[in-house]
Amino acid sequence: MAAIVSSLFIYPIKSCRGISVPAAPLTPTGLRWDRQWLVVNSKGRAYTQRVEPKLALVVPELPNDAFLEDWVPSANSYLVLKAPGMSPLKVSLSQPGQITEGISVWEWSGSALDEGEEAAKWFSDYLGKPSRLVRFNADSQKRPVDAKYAPGHKTMFSDGYPFLLISQGSLDALNELLKEPVPINRFRPNILVNGCKPFSEDLWTEIKINKFTFSGVKLCSRCKVPTINQETGVAGSEPTETLKTFRSDKALRPNGKPRGLIYFGQNLVLKESLAGVKGKIIKAGDPVNVLKMVSSPAEAAV
Repeated sequence: MAAIVSSLFIYPIKSCRGISVPAAPLTPTGLRWDRQWLVVNSKGRAYTQRVEPKLALVVPELPNDAFLEDWVPSANSYLVLKAPGMSPLKVSLSQPGQITEGISVWEWSGSALDEGEEAAKWFSDYLGKPSRLVRFNADSQKRPVDAKYAPGHKTMFSDGYPFLLISQGSLDALNELLKEPVPINRFRPNILVNGCKPFSEDLWTEIKINKFTFSGVKLCSRCKVPTINQETGVAGSEPTETLKTFRSDKALRPNGKPRGLIYFGQNLVLKESLAGVKGKIIKAGDPVNVLKMVSSPAEAAV
C-alpha cells in the first residue's frame, strides 16, 4: 500500500465549485456527476475560470442520495446552484429533452442537452453576458481523450481525462515554499491521497483503489486556474510562479525540449470495464496500491 484516499471531489459544472464527498460511484468517464454540465456563451463555446473566474463562486448542491450506486433521479430531484447576489437556481436532474447543436469545449464539438431558459437567464444575469447551461448527452455523444495517451477512453466536459489524482504530500511540499499556503481546491482534483512522499504520484502508471485498476497516463499540465482564489474569484501570481521553479518541464526533464509547461498531479483512466460490476464505488479510506511505476519523473508521460 502506497497511500490511502483521503478525499474525493466532484465538480458537476465545469469550472464551478466542487463538492467533497465521502464516497463516489465510478463511471468510465469519471466520478458520477463530474463535469456533466457546462456553461457556454452565445456561440456555444465553453466558459471556464480562465476567462470567467466568477464561476468559482457558483456553488452546486446535489441530493445526498445522488452519490449512492445506481441511484435514479426522481421528478423532484434537483441540482441546486447558489452564487453571490443570485437567488438559488433549481435544475431538474431528470434529463431535458431539448438538444442544442454546436457546443464546443477545447478540441471537441457536438450536441448537448439544453437546461432551458430559466438556467440561461440565471447564468446570463450572473456573468453579465449571454450564457446557457448545457448537459453532456451521453446517449448520443462521445468525447474521446487524447489517443496518444489513452486510446479508447472517453470523458465528459473535463479538460482532458476522466480522473485527476494529487497527493497531500505534494501539496504540503508546495506550501512549504509559498508565503501564503494554498488549499487543494486550487488544483481541482477528483482524488486526494495521503501517506506517500511528495510527488510520488508522478511515478504511478498503474494503481489499484478498492478493487479497481487505474492507469496513470499523463502528468497534469497546469493552466492559470490554480492562481485563482476559489473563495473570492480573484487571480494572483501564485502558486504558478513557485511551481515554475521546480515543477516545469525544464526542471523535470532537463534533457528534453522545454515547452514552458508546469505539472502538478497525475491524470488517470479506469483500466477495466464496469459492465456487470457491483459495488462500483471508491471512498475515503480506501487503500491505494501501486502495481506499476516508473523510476523518475523524467520517464513519466507528459
